[in-house]
Amino acid sequence: MKSDELERALGAHIRDLRISQRLTQAELAERANVSIGALKHLETGSGATTTTLVKLLRALGKERWIDTLGPSKSSFNPLDLLEAARDQKRGKPARPTRVRHRRTATP
Repeated sequence: MKSDELERALGAHIRDLRISQRLTQAELAERANVSIGALKHLETGSGATTTTLVKLLRALGKERWIDTLGPSKSSFNPLDLLEAARDQKRGKPARPTRVRHRRTATP
């Protein structure tokens, strides 16, 4: 799918969300603190900023949707496989996988 097709599809989804919540463009634009023009551009797929997209998703209560775009939270890194293969070719022993732990705040 081409970029312009993806932009139109994304805009159509935002428009469908807005309509399903029974909001006018003016109401959503005001709620999201964006101009009506910016909303119209996004809905028609004729260009918009990520800031506009985020504001609109937040105003529609769908900001968690952005989480579906990012990588999974797995610890697998394909670059580690590449590095291990290079080391193996050079005759070096493979390095052990590092595990990083998140620090938790102590009360």
